Amino acid sequence: MANNNIGPKRLVVGAHYGVKDWLAQRVTAVLMVIYTAVLLISFLTGSNFTYEGWAGLFAQQWFKLFSLVTLFGLFYHAWVGMRDIWMDYVKPVGIRLTLQIATIGWLIACAVWSVQILWSV
Repeated sequence: MANNNIGPKRLVVGAHYGVKDWLAQRVTAVLMVIYTAVLLISFLTGSNFTYEGWAGLFAQQWFKLFSLVTLFGLFYHAWVGMRDIWMDYVKPVGIRLTLQIATIGWLIACAVWSVQILWSV
C-alpha cells in the first residue's frame, strides 16, 4: 500500500495551535459582539446620559465582571492576531521575538490598567 500522506493517518507537523486559536478568535469575537449589544441596549434604553448614569452601570458587579471578561477576551484576540502578523511578516527571529515580547508586555499592561479602571468605579 502506498503512503500518500492523506486520510486519518497522515503525518501532521507544525505548532498545532491553528484550530485552537482560530476557534478562540471566533469565540472572543462573539463575546465582544454580545458585550457591544448589551452596552448599546443599556445606552439606548437608559435615560441618564451623565457620568453618574454610566458610573451606575459600571458599578454593578455583574457588569464589571462582564466587562473584564470581555476585555481579557479582547486582549487574547489581539494577541493571536498580532502574533500571527509577526510570524507571517517578520522573518528575522530576533526582531520577531522582540516584537512578540513587546506585544505581550503591552497587552499585560493594558489588562492591569483595565482591572484598575473597572474596580475604581
